Amino acid sequence: MTLAATIRGNRSRIARRCGNAAAGFTLVEVLLATVLLAAGLALAFATLSAATQATRRGEAMAQRSERMRAVEGFLRRRLTAARPVSFALDESTLLPSRFVGEPDRMRFVADLPNYLGQGGPYLHDVRIDESGAGVRIVLALEIVQAGQTIEDPQPRPPELLADGLRSARFRYRSLDADGALDDWQDRWTRIEQLPLLVEVTLTDADGRAWPPLVVALPLATATAAGGAQL
Repeated sequence: MTLAATIRGNRSRIARRCGNAAAGFTLVEVLLATVLLAAGLALAFATLSAATQATRRGEAMAQRSERMRAVEGFLRRRLTAARPVSFALDESTLLPSRFVGEPDRMRFVADLPNYLGQGGPYLHDVRIDESGAGVRIVLALEIVQAGQTIEDPQPRPPELLADGLRSARFRYRSLDADGALDDWQDRWTRIEQLPLLVEVTLTDADGRAWPPLVVALPLATATAAGGAQL
């Protein structure tokens, strides 16, 4: 056999082999590739879904944190601005009511910021209410003049400070007869005086308790010393 014939024979065998290899995949190979592709897509989808949920949870927690910080900041500013001004006369004791405190409600007088109204002394009525979505904190405002609340010709609706809470509570503290800090009280009975400290405790809807907010009332010593105003 000549060299040319040998070369042609080798080319023919190589062509036949390439043709057989390019004939296609078997059914098992196609099924295996499909399974691997489906598994890869499922893994990618699960990873993307988990990352999306984590991002949403993080955003929700950040929004809750920002909301609670805003509520705490507002309550701190309002309590710090509390003045020893009477807003009513207690009928049983004939004492002027300057601060009335309960576990779920507190009332006191403070100047209203200009961005909330026309300014001046207003009775701040902060209440903890039950709602369909949990516990909420609302603020009602009334004008105070000459030691009494008066009817506002254009009453403003209560302001919603926070909602969707699991629980909330107010407590009060002052000095005892010896000048030392007294125990925390659920009710403030010395209505003619301002408490020295007010504590606000909040528990979020998921059961997370926020650090207690403790606010000192700068003008509390004025009422204790008998320098209160009507």
